[in-house]
This record gives sequence, C-alpha cells and structure tokens, in this order.
Amino acid sequence: MMRSITNMPIFLRLFLAFVLAAVIPGIVIAVLGSLFINTLSTRGQAMQNANNATKLATDSLSDLQQMQLALLAYHSTVYANQNEYVGNNSDMQRTIAKLDTQILDLEHNFTADATQYQQQYQLATSPTMDNVRKILQTDNPGLISDQQSTLQTILDQQWPDYKQAQDREVTALKAPKVPHSQAHSLLQIAESKFIPLIASWQRIVALTEAIDTDITNIGGSQIGSILLGTVIALLGTALAVITIGFIVNLTITRPLRELASLTKRISKGDTSARARIPGRDEIHIVATSMNNMLDNIVQLIQQTQGQRDVLQAQVEKLVSEVSGVGEGDLRIQAEVSADALGVLADSFNYMVEELGNLVIRVKMVAHEVENSTGMIIDRMTQLVEDGDIQIQQIDEAAREVERMADSGRQMAERAQVLYAVAAEARQDAQGGREAVGQAIEGMNRIHTNVQTTSTKVHLLGERSREINNIVEAISSIAHQTNRLALDAAIQAAMAGENGKGFGAVAADIRRLAERAKEQAGMITRIVRSVREDIGAVAVSMQDTERETSTGTKLTQEAGTALEQLFSVVEHQAREIEGINQIASQQLHSSRSVVQIMQGVSSSTQSSGTSTREASQYMERLARLVEQLRSSVEAFKLQEEQDYLASSAF
Repeated sequence: MMRSITNMPIFLRLFLAFVLAAVIPGIVIAVLGSLFINTLSTRGQAMQNANNATKLATDSLSDLQQMQLALLAYHSTVYANQNEYVGNNSDMQRTIAKLDTQILDLEHNFTADATQYQQQYQLATSPTMDNVRKILQTDNPGLISDQQSTLQTILDQQWPDYKQAQDREVTALKAPKVPHSQAHSLLQIAESKFIPLIASWQRIVALTEAIDTDITNIGGSQIGSILLGTVIALLGTALAVITIGFIVNLTITRPLRELASLTKRISKGDTSARARIPGRDEIHIVATSMNNMLDNIVQLIQQTQGQRDVLQAQVEKLVSEVSGVGEGDLRIQAEVSADALGVLADSFNYMVEELGNLVIRVKMVAHEVENSTGMIIDRMTQLVEDGDIQIQQIDEAAREVERMADSGRQMAERAQVLYAVAAEARQDAQGGREAVGQAIEGMNRIHTNVQTTSTKVHLLGERSREINNIVEAISSIAHQTNRLALDAAIQAAMAGENGKGFGAVAADIRRLAERAKEQAGMITRIVRSVREDIGAVAVSMQDTERETSTGTKLTQEAGTALEQLFSVVEHQAREIEGINQIASQQLHSSRSVVQIMQGVSSSTQSSGTSTREASQYMERLARLVEQLRSSVEAFKLQEEQDYLASSAF
C-alpha cells in the first residue's frame, strides 16, 4: 500500500488528504448534532413535566387558601349577628350548605392533587420525573431531598392535622346552638394547623418553581453529555488527522527531510553523500538531479584544489612578511607582486604607513593632554585652597551674623518687654484720664451743690427772721391776752357771785396767756440760736464755696496737665510699638541672613568637594595619558616618522 502511495503524484496525495480532512469533521458534526437533538428532546420532556408539576402545586395552593377562606366564611355566616347563632335561617342554611359542600370538595381536590403530586412529580420516587431527577442529580441534588422531606411532612402530619381540625370546626358549626366561644376556639385550632401547612405547601411551590428554573437553564448534565460527545468527536477527528499527517509525513515530509539532511552534509563538505529516495514521484526526480549535481561538484572541487594550494603558498609568504606588525614594528613593507595578492600587499603597506602616522598623532595629543592636565591640576589645587580659605571666612561671617542675630533677638525681647510696659502705662494713663475726668466732674457737682446749699441757707435765714417776727407777734398777742384776762378777772370780782364762772374762765385765759408768753419767749430764744447757727453756716458755706471754686480751678489745671502727660505717654507707647516692629523686622532679617550664609557655606563646601573630585579625575586622566604614551611607545617607526615625532615633542 505504501509503495502505491509513493508512486502516486504528490498533488493527488495532498488532494486525497484534504478531502479526508474535510469529510471526517462533517461526519463528526452530524453525530454531535444528533446527540444534541436527543438531549434537547429529553430536556423538553423534563421541562413539560416540571411545568405540569408547577401548575398542579399552584392549583393545590389555591385550593388550600380557598378552603381556609371558605371555613372562615362558614364561621362568619353562622355567627353573623354579633355572635348570635342564626343556623335556623333558611337563607343562611343554603349558604352554609354551599360552603360545607365547597369545603368538602376542596378537601377532596387537595387530597387527590397532593396524592397525584406525590405519585407523579416526587423526584425521589416518581418514574415520570426520571429525566428531571437525572438532570438535578448533577445540577442541584439538594432539591430532591428537600422536596421529599417537605412533601412527606405535609401528607403524613400537617394535612391530616388540619383536615381533622377543620372537620371538627365544621361539625361544631353544623350542631344546633353551639356556643360561639367553643366554635371560635376550634377555628383558632384550625388556623394554627393551617399556618404551617400553607407555609410548607408554599415551600413545595417554591421548590417546584426552582426545579422548573433549573430544568430551563442549561445545567451540568446537558453540558456533561455535550462535552463528552464533543471530546469523543475531537479525539476521533484528531486521530484521523494524525493518521493522514503520518502518511503525508512518511511519503512527503520524510523524503524532504532526507533531502534537507543531504544538503546539510554537503554544506559541511561531505561530497560522498547521495540521496536514495524510493518511488517515482517528483521528490525522486529531485533526488536524482541532486545526485547528478553532486557528481559535477566533486569534479569542480578536484580542479580547484590545485589552485588553492598555489594560493595558500602565496598567502603564507605574505603572512611571514607582515607578522612583525603584530609586535609593533611598523617599518615592515610587504613585497608587491603582479598577482591577486599584490593588491592586498600594497593595501597592507598603505595601512602600516597610516597606522604610523596615527601613532605619531596619538603621541602628540597625549603630550598636549599631559601638559594641559598638569596645568589644570595646578589651577584646581589653587582653587581648592582658595575655596577652603573662603569657607573659613564664610564660617566666621556666619558666626558673626549669628551673634548679631542673637543680639537682635535679645533687643527684640527687650523691646517686647518695653512694649508690654508701655501698653500697661498707656492703659494706666487711660484709667488716670478717666479718673481725673470723674474728679473734675465731682468737683463741679460739689461746687454746684455748695452754691445751692448756700442759697438755701440764705433762704433759711430769711425764713428764720420771718419766724422771729411771727413769734414777736405771738408774744404781743399773749401780753394783750394777759391784760384782757386781768381786766376780766377784775370785772368778775366786781360782779360778785354772778361773775365767778367768768372769773374762772378769765383765770384760765390768763394762765394760758402766760404760758403762751413763756412758749413764745422760748421760741424766740430757739429762733435766735437758729439764726446765729444759720449765720455761722452761711459764713462757712461762703468759705466752702470759695474753697470749692479754687479746688475746681486747680482740678481743671491738674486735668489739663495730666492730659498733656497722657498724650506724652501715648506718643511714647506708639514709638515703643514702632521700635518693637523694627526690632522684629531686624530679627527676621538677621535670621534670613543667617540662613543665606549657611546656604552660601553649604554651596561653597559642595563646590570645594566637586573641585577636589575634579582634581582627582584630572590626576586619573594624567595617569591614563601616561599609560597611553607608554602604550604607543611600543610601536617602532621609520626614520622620517621618528624625526617628526621627536620634533613634535
């Protein structure tokens, strides 16, 4: 078979390989398509079962809710009028019968639906759900056990308990004149049984919807089957492609590799190598042509071998003549001949001459660099010394500036203390100004009060004189009354017995007149004493008024003097404040100068360091120049070049 393939043309072989490479993947794709369609059919049936289970669970949930509502309506209808039993009403009887029938129908429906759900849609046991169970066992196995446990709890415990409690409530409602409390208690028991039942069945509905969602989505089972088929198809395709590739490699690539190996052996000088390719295809024709070409090449090599030996003898002669150049002898000249190597010898002679000129120029440049480096080193050494002196002077100046800054800081502190004292004196002066103003105002009020008091004392003296006149008038009246009383007593004595009563009255009047006279005399003495005191007070008030006037003038003069003193103190305080500001500015300037001097010192030190480093680099450059001179001294020059080099130095 392989012989027939090798005898086949390369184009036909490649065409058949490409056809097989195209047909095999088509077959694989068809197989994968059928597998995928089968998977979709299985998942469609599973989705239909899941939808039916969801619809049945939702209908059962609706039956449960309607059942509870019917029970509540049954209870409310029986006890419609404020807990009064109305079971004997004909309309109510029809409604009650209808509700009773509805409850029984809903009980029957829910029992049948729950049993049907368990038989047909329980994942763990129902044959109908085999396809769903297979999918969920891969994608979500927890749903199977959760559905089984929840459904088992409902059918074995929660639904029988609720049905029993509901039946007891219905039986109690059917009985005539059942107490409302008993019926209400039974209703509450039924409601307590209904709450976990409805919660569990809602859980069944949620699980069924989750199953439907998981089935709708592409899960691990479908992906696994598709992946398995895809992997098998890929492996089969890869195997077919590898087989085709192996045949192509065996019949086309391997002969080409042998030809490539042959060319590599030929490139390495193995002229005895030949290609042995079986078959009668294009590669065999190329191999035969290459063998013929190698035979011709061997003949050409044998012809050029003699020419190579002659050329090698000439090259060895040239090498022996120019070998001294490698040791630095530039005086050597190669022999120029008329053959091909004559041009090479002439070029070599020209190169040696130019190399000698280059050595001369290098020596001259090295000498100039050495001289310049020495001068630069001397100048940089002087520059470093000057920099050191400058750094010392800058350090001294910086210390002086720092001492000046300390003095300025002390002066600023003294000025600050003086400013605080001036501010305090200014405040005291302001307080004194206010106190003097208050004293002047007080003296003015005292002067005014003294003048008012003096006027009132004069007025009091006038009033005391008027009182004295009144008292004198009273004394005169009392004297006249006494005389009248004496006359009346005489007349009463002359009248005898008839005038005794009048005589007693006249005696009383005389006695009162005497007393009034005495009191008037006493008042006169008191008024005289008061007038004397008022006169003394008036004189004293006049003296006080004069003294007060004098004190007011002195106080005003003192206030004027103190006002001038206060103005001087305030002016002094403003001047001290100005001095404090100037001292603060001077302190700030001194600090700035210190910082600037420190920066100049740092810059100078950095410059000195850089100069020292540059000096070290120049010394290193001088050493390198010396080494360069020593290196170029190894070259031996011709006499004319030696003369030029010595004259340059």
